[in-house]
Amino acid sequence: MSETIPPLGHVDEYLKLAQQYQVSDVHLAPHTQPKWRRFGNLMPIWENAEMLSPEATEALAKGFLPNDKDRMLEERGDVDFAYSPDFGRFRASVVKTRLGLEIVFRVIDTELRDMEALGLPDAVKPLLEYHNGLVLITGAVGSGKSTTLAAMVDYINRHRSDHIITLEEPIEYKIDSRACHVNQREVHTHTESFSNAIRAALREDPDIIMVGEMRDLETISLAITAAETGHLVLATLHTNTAARTLDRILDVFPTDQREQIRIMVGESLRGIVSQQLVPKVDGTGRELAVELLVNTPAVASLIREGKTFMLPGVMQTGKNVGMVLMDDSLIKLAREGKIDPQEAISRAVDPASVRAALG
Repeated sequence: MSETIPPLGHVDEYLKLAQQYQVSDVHLAPHTQPKWRRFGNLMPIWENAEMLSPEATEALAKGFLPNDKDRMLEERGDVDFAYSPDFGRFRASVVKTRLGLEIVFRVIDTELRDMEALGLPDAVKPLLEYHNGLVLITGAVGSGKSTTLAAMVDYINRHRSDHIITLEEPIEYKIDSRACHVNQREVHTHTESFSNAIRAALREDPDIIMVGEMRDLETISLAITAAETGHLVLATLHTNTAARTLDRILDVFPTDQREQIRIMVGESLRGIVSQQLVPKVDGTGRELAVELLVNTPAVASLIREGKTFMLPGVMQTGKNVGMVLMDDSLIKLAREGKIDPQEAISRAVDPASVRAALG
């Protein structure tokens, strides 16, 4: 019988292992084994690892938390920040729970990858050539939205000569100025909130504003206003299709404002990229499944009229401008043998139609 593996002495030891094994997240929690998420699956790092005690997770947390974050954890009960040892960058989250302190790290691939390497369609590039308007990147947590946003900012940074302001919580990818001047701000470090940061950004002569997350009415309203007043705004939402994204935006506004917002969004929207990361058949990684909505006159008309339920039909006929539905993207990946057909069906918007298409 093999001996159990005791807890490691510092979080850096877990993080170095995570980098070696292409891991996206590391979980260190009381009364459970150290775990990580690899290619979308959460599993123990070692099957014979000891359970972490509350004392062990507290020691691990205290071993890497800066003094100001430690104080914030004591006051608020949770803290979220970018952790940058000399071997990489990680998004760190430490929270108080019923059982003790729980630590989760997101491993940040510090090497910026271009849009082709990520598998984004060529039809995304024209969306980044506008001088105003709203481009949304959507998907569930862990679907690669931050990576896509960084790739888009990097593309603009190389192909335009403008002022880019990024607003993030926390800053994940460090983007050096190239053809553009890039100014990165971190919420809770350099500014109090996304909404405050957008207000300040509008006074800083920006051309492009990247908003890490549109999570409330004020932030969404300011982002739409910025898009309407001559800025290209890139932002994310936690929705899984273009139609649901538009519904989510409209639903946060009071009923008496929705008609005006539909008109504003119909005019300012440039496109929506919705994405999922799907495990590969061979278990060696994940494939990007993408839904792309491009704002054509027909799309804008449906948004203004509040008929977002009709968008999939318009997207089916908009393939000439690069539009693609999520289900069609999943079907294509399954037919190419890149993902399991059952995985495609389970992730589909309309599972029955995807099952029928895959036979």
